[in-house]
Amino acid sequence: MIDPAAVPGLPCDGEGPVFREPWEAQAFAMALALHARGLFTWPEWAATLGAEIKRAQAAGDPDTGETYYRHWLNALERLVAEKGVADAKTLARYYNAWDHAADRTPHGAPIELRPDDFE
Repeated sequence: MIDPAAVPGLPCDGEGPVFREPWEAQAFAMALALHARGLFTWPEWAATLGAEIKRAQAAGDPDTGETYYRHWLNALERLVAEKGVADAKTLARYYNAWDHAADRTPHGAPIELRPDDFE
């Protein structure tokens, strides 16, 4: 499991990391899974996440904690691209497919990708 002290700014309570939205927990879980598979070390993750947070702050992010997992996701996408797991074009393709699937999914229902979401 992740040491919360290894990741700067990780929102936690007495029981561990906290999430406001399901996608935040999913992004967190993806990072854990990719770390477990050896894609990156925790120090490498912390440096990448820290750089994403600094970049966002320089662009005007108020750093209230509400955008933390957006930075988390940006760091995850950056590492996936840098490590050659997926290039920016593939990430954009999946982003657009997810957006398409979300548009057709009723509120509260699970979003499921279908082949036509990629067209």
